[in-house]
Amino acid sequence: MSNPAKISVGGAPEGFDAKLILDEMEKSGTPVCHIARDASRLAAIQETLTLFAPDVPVFVFPGWDCVPYDRVSPNADISAARMACLAALVHGMPKRYILLTTLNAATQRVPAREILKSAAFSAFVGERLDEKALRDFLVRMGFAQSPTVMEPGDYAIRGGIIDIFPPGDTGPVRLDMFGDILDGIRKFDAGTQMTTDKLDSIELAPVSEVILDDAAITRFRQSYRIEFGAAGTDDPLYESVSAGKKYQGVEHWMPFFHEKLETLFDYIPGASLTLDDQSTPIRLSRWESVEDQYDTRLHALSEKGRMGSVYKPVPPHLLYLTDDAWEQAIKSHRVLQFSPLPMPTGPGVIDAGGRIGRNFSPERQQENISLFGALAEHLKVRLEKGPVVVASYSEGARERLTGLIEDEGLAESIPIKDFRSVGKHGLHLIVWGLEHGFQTDDLTVISEQDVLGDRLIRAPRKKRRAENFLTEAQSLSPRDLVVHVDHGIGRYLGMEVITAAGAAHECLLLEYADNSKLYLPVENIELLSRYGHEEGLLDRLGGGAWQAKKAKLKQRIRDMADRLIRIAAERALRKAPVLDPPIGIWESFLTRFPYQETDDQLGAISDVLDDMSSGQPMDRLVCGDVGFGKTEVALRAAFVAAMSGVQVAVIAPTTLLSRQHAKGFAERFRGFPLEVRQLSRFVSTKEANATRDGLARGTVDIVIGTHALLAKSIRFKNLGLLIVDEEQHFGVTHKERLKQMRSDIHVLTLTATPIPRTLQLSLSGVRDLSIIGTPPIDRLAIRTYVSEFDAVTIREALLREHYRGGQSFFVVPRISDLPEIEDFLKEQLPELTYVVAHGQMASGELDDRMNAFYDGKFDILLATTIVESGLDIPTANTMIVHRADMFGLSQLYQIRGRVGRSKTRAYAYLTTRPRARLTTTAEKRLRVLGSLDTLGAGFTLASQDLDIRGAGNLLGEEQSGQMRDVGYELYQSMLEEAIAKIRAGGMEGLSEVDDQWAPQINLGVAVLIPEAYVPDLDVRLGLYRRLSSLSTKVELEGFAAELIDRFGKLPKEVNTLLLVVRIKAMCKKAGIAKLDGGPKGATIQFHNDKFASPDGLVTFIKDQRGLAKVKDNKIVVRRDWKKDSDKIKGAFAIARDLAEKAIAAKKAKKAKG
Repeated sequence: MSNPAKISVGGAPEGFDAKLILDEMEKSGTPVCHIARDASRLAAIQETLTLFAPDVPVFVFPGWDCVPYDRVSPNADISAARMACLAALVHGMPKRYILLTTLNAATQRVPAREILKSAAFSAFVGERLDEKALRDFLVRMGFAQSPTVMEPGDYAIRGGIIDIFPPGDTGPVRLDMFGDILDGIRKFDAGTQMTTDKLDSIELAPVSEVILDDAAITRFRQSYRIEFGAAGTDDPLYESVSAGKKYQGVEHWMPFFHEKLETLFDYIPGASLTLDDQSTPIRLSRWESVEDQYDTRLHALSEKGRMGSVYKPVPPHLLYLTDDAWEQAIKSHRVLQFSPLPMPTGPGVIDAGGRIGRNFSPERQQENISLFGALAEHLKVRLEKGPVVVASYSEGARERLTGLIEDEGLAESIPIKDFRSVGKHGLHLIVWGLEHGFQTDDLTVISEQDVLGDRLIRAPRKKRRAENFLTEAQSLSPRDLVVHVDHGIGRYLGMEVITAAGAAHECLLLEYADNSKLYLPVENIELLSRYGHEEGLLDRLGGGAWQAKKAKLKQRIRDMADRLIRIAAERALRKAPVLDPPIGIWESFLTRFPYQETDDQLGAISDVLDDMSSGQPMDRLVCGDVGFGKTEVALRAAFVAAMSGVQVAVIAPTTLLSRQHAKGFAERFRGFPLEVRQLSRFVSTKEANATRDGLARGTVDIVIGTHALLAKSIRFKNLGLLIVDEEQHFGVTHKERLKQMRSDIHVLTLTATPIPRTLQLSLSGVRDLSIIGTPPIDRLAIRTYVSEFDAVTIREALLREHYRGGQSFFVVPRISDLPEIEDFLKEQLPELTYVVAHGQMASGELDDRMNAFYDGKFDILLATTIVESGLDIPTANTMIVHRADMFGLSQLYQIRGRVGRSKTRAYAYLTTRPRARLTTTAEKRLRVLGSLDTLGAGFTLASQDLDIRGAGNLLGEEQSGQMRDVGYELYQSMLEEAIAKIRAGGMEGLSEVDDQWAPQINLGVAVLIPEAYVPDLDVRLGLYRRLSSLSTKVELEGFAAELIDRFGKLPKEVNTLLLVVRIKAMCKKAGIAKLDGGPKGATIQFHNDKFASPDGLVTFIKDQRGLAKVKDNKIVVRRDWKKDSDKIKGAFAIARDLAEKAIAAKKAKKAKG
């Protein structure tokens, strides 16, 4: 177009604007670039475009996810996506496409096109590949070497196998080298590390906008010296760039690395631009904030006693577009500025004809008007004008709405996938996360949010397998305490390769009391479990104390398991009222839930409803992390019970929690004929008396309170459901009182204490358990930054939260750190108010302070880790963790879960000490947490026995001491075993049989995974742990296939290891405790010197025709085994023969029994 024009388009509400973008592309025949206000608008418009025109190519150029002049780099995924998009724009695109970007991304300069043209690396199968050139390219382009490739921008080189995770959509690839020829390229899944597909060639683009080659480094050093003078020794950025290393946050100095920078518009000459409403004011205020942050950094530089390390900021106009630069950049493009409201037309102003749709909030507020009746009326009017589309947030919500609309007697509604199926008339239902509806002359779109009020749902993200991030939790680090089944508590010191009987064998080295050492062969790793506490006394090797401890515990566990089973049996004989959900009202109650239920949550709800309608008293425990939607389960149960005419009592441990519940319940039950009252310290005496009176008379349906509800003076007329929140916080007397109340009413207990999976299994059938393990969608989109403590960043973060009307948490690891941070807050942020809370305060005072923060009287809550339990403050959305390296992974995860509970973006800053080395585990932990904001659902850290506080609460006080005695995991497996045996009726035999032993096998063959094959120690340890739990041939074959896929051809030692694991499984079945093999045969020793089938043993010895004899409780079998392979085959045959005899004897015994 010769005369690019700037046109204002009125009547373009959000949702309808996507159609206008498509029209512009059709009309002009050129690509269109739409610049959205922010990232959430970009996601919304991307979804809308796929509904209007599923086949139009849409590309996304995201903005950095960090603030200007930050200390952290943008997220690796985002940098990679930006570079992949620029590379695609340079290397050829379809004639017409839509490019979506945000204002932040469009107003920031990008590397020049020449750089992206030259910075590509391609490789083809069957051709030569220079491995050194590839490695140099990867380092220069910003890839980072790591042991296992998980994230875009990682690469790993293992012998002849190179794994690379390039930016873009291809996913990670694995290159197989044969000498210097590229033998094959395979795509693989980062989750399982298994191959998914084969490719013929691969093209790599840079993953970072800063390319560290020699020329760029020289340019940086010159520019830096010109701008800031000679760099001192205290400048870590200058030091690490000079050494060719990528420094955290180096992208903010991008202009110093490049000869010239361009804008995004240089990449798309001739494209039309469309802008969101309010773009100009947002752009100008962004520039102001960039200048402001630059000035703050400069000011901080000149200050003397600063807490953080140096930060010399780049002048803002080098990286960001000023107003003039922006006008200059877009002047050769046709620009359409959208506005949702109609505007008077004239030169340069047109009306697109869209209008904002009707909002039903007046009808929602009035309780005597039927909301769905009003919707039906509106639909009838609009259906006469043309088709109507109702947009729901999820499949489930769409089904619910269908039912409710049909109840109003409207014609049939048609579910559709996208707008291509919309006819000339009729009512259509679509799944589309539209915020507000719109209407044109011939189309009406109504969003679910217009009708029902705020919906808080985002489309579920791609699920990433959580297990990958948890290798950190499983792997033992040197100096960890472990428990060996036979020898007790020791300290793990590391792995060592030991040569025994002429063959190399990898072992774990454990240290016991008096500095005695124990070497445990890797194939018996399952005898170890983590102790679960940081400190503990080491046992003496060979001393009797450990065995005595174990035996004593066994007896107590038997009694406990017995008691549990008895409770369950008694419960099954009692009767309770049958409660069913009321038809009709139930649906409209459900539509008030503004989120999409997760699968686990739906499971828990249906379990609870089934229990309530069964006629037997429910006793169900619902476990789930804070904010995973347990309260919704309780709300629905309470609704069903109260509508069925019985009273409901909800008991919470603190006044704060009971206030939160009271607020939530009152909100959800508004407009239903139910009376909800609250009883706690915060209620006046007059009201409290009225409530007590109402309970006794039966006029109060639902009461919510603290343990005051358990007082003897309270009488219920007809209590039918008791809901107990966070039971573990109640004292013993309260628990007893609860037990008296529960005889024949339904009881629902909620707890946030994560219970490891094993315990959950062992208790099934004792108390019904529902686990909500998936966090709600979009709960984890918490932007997490890991960086050194930096006064400017922290100040910015706290002020930003304050100015958007929110509150912040500041968490420190120890009470002794509080004064230092108090000084920091007084000095740096005098305009904000803060309140201090820690666990050593009197509970009344702590409660008052927490309540004051909840009511918004303070801006910042400065606290120790007490914030990790149970607080839900929707207005608090910034979290600063001081010295994050001192917390455990699950603690950090729990603490971070305190923010991000509402629609606003939440930020978590994990800070460490400036310029101090972190320990490797702390570094790993923080890296894991930094990447977890993309995890999506399924991340229950608890399942990894992470934080071991959970399991003690299920059976009262007596467990915790015993757990200390033998360590957590072992305690678990003993309890599980006991319960399983009682339920199978085998209680008597419990103390004699002991399943926790492992056969020792010594064949004088090398058994290990060589370091050259799997160099990373943690990965190797994880593989050993997994291997020890496999036993069948199929499982081992699968494991071998995975190893070949990930690490290349199996070395001989690994093959041997897999075979030894099979022999071990056979020995376990046969009851063989020790099998030693050599060239002349084998000696066998049975566990406890007993064999399950004495007759079978006699037959076995006879079958050996004089080559086997019994000597000192051992069996000696003579053979002539020349090669290692003979030894392995022979040993397996012996173990298999004995196992068959043992199994046959057990079966015969069972059949008789």
